Amino acid sequence: MAAPPLPGALDGVTPLLDHWGYLALAALVFVEDFGVPVPGETVMIAAAVSAGAGRMNIVAVAVVAFFAAMMGDNLGYAIGRFGGHRLITRYGRYVLLTEARIARAEAFFARHGGKIITVARFIEGLRQVNGIIAGLAEMPWRRFLAFNALGAALWVGTWITLGALAGRHLHTLYPAIQRYGLYLLAAAAVVIAALAARHLRHLRRRRPRRDDAG
Repeated sequence: MAAPPLPGALDGVTPLLDHWGYLALAALVFVEDFGVPVPGETVMIAAAVSAGAGRMNIVAVAVVAFFAAMMGDNLGYAIGRFGGHRLITRYGRYVLLTEARIARAEAFFARHGGKIITVARFIEGLRQVNGIIAGLAEMPWRRFLAFNALGAALWVGTWITLGALAGRHLHTLYPAIQRYGLYLLAAAAVVIAALAARHLRHLRRRRPRRDDAG
């Protein structure tokens, strides 16, 4: 029995994997990891699901994704370290790196240090720029390399495992996704709205304190 098409956005990147295979996986994960807005994570998850369904080799997917992620972040680190703010200011807009975005990321990085490198890959937006920010902050390369390797291993391992499990049970999961997909999206929207409302309430409570202090 042929495997059903992948659900949602994963099906949109399937032609890339069908045509280019592991090269598409390596290229997209690599360029996403130094700031280019491409669906690297989505392609990796799709490759993992495809591997679970028997279309690709799961070990090869994991190895390619890990080294592509490492190389991408290290290129980002080199851009930040040797290009500095001048290069980012001049060309950052082409990869969605505005000065405001960089400033927020640097402030976040300064507060949390090396540990953020480990979890950055799981945070959309920070995943694409964490290497650049580490370079701009002049984090020692060996320290960055260690945290980056740990983060890449956790990120790849998590999505490869979940994707492979989903791929093995795709015939069972796909009908359920088709049937309940709208309900899942609605639930996600409710959760996001609740979190946004909570964040706004938190900001409103803090604002009077700042005014009084001034």
